[in-house]
Amino acid sequence: MNLQGNDIGDIGAQHLGDGLRHNTALTTLNLQWNNIGGTGAQYLGDALRHNTTLIILDLWGNRIRDIGAKHLGDALQHNTTLTTMNLQWNKIGDTGAQHLGNGLRNNTTLMTLKLQENKIGSTGAQYLGDALQHNKTLTTLNLQGNKIGDIGAQHLGNGLRDNNTLTILDLQCNQIGDIGAQQLGDGLVDNTTLTTLDVRDNGIGLYGIVQLSTIVRRNNRKGRVS
Repeated sequence: MNLQGNDIGDIGAQHLGDGLRHNTALTTLNLQWNNIGGTGAQYLGDALRHNTTLIILDLWGNRIRDIGAKHLGDALQHNTTLTTMNLQWNKIGDTGAQHLGNGLRNNTTLMTLKLQENKIGSTGAQYLGDALQHNKTLTTLNLQGNKIGDIGAQHLGNGLRDNNTLTILDLQCNQIGDIGAQQLGDGLVDNTTLTTLDVRDNGIGLYGIVQLSTIVRRNNRKGRVS
């Protein structure tokens, strides 16, 4: 079902949530740009606890913020069918990333999580990095356009050390410099699954590129660092 750009708001999300609780056929729900806030996300999150068919939920460009992320993160701990969740442009911040990280720790089905442009900093990256050490299903994590920085890159690198499922990590435009690149490289030393690491449009110089390239060669990776 594609309801993109309809301004359904929280009340509309409530009605959709009520329907999702009992629906046994819908697999995709596109709610991009619908002015859904934290309250609406709560209704959707509650529905996901009971729904057993939805596999794609797209909330790009709403305003769920950290409160909405909490309800969706809680839902991830119970839902067993959702494979893709798109939350880009929702201003969830570090606290929202924490809630989603908590959800990922116990989730067993989500494979793609899109969190572009969400004002996530190093603290949020720490929670997500911790989640990567426990999660066994996520294959794609997109954090493009946040404020991860070198410290956040270190936390994500730590997460990559013990993760054996993530294949794509997008960190474009995240204020990561040479030190952050080195930390990511250190995390890749023991990682054998990541095939694509996107660090375009950061502040990485020659030193950082050398560090990443060295790790790639050492591991004989067939993947791509850009």
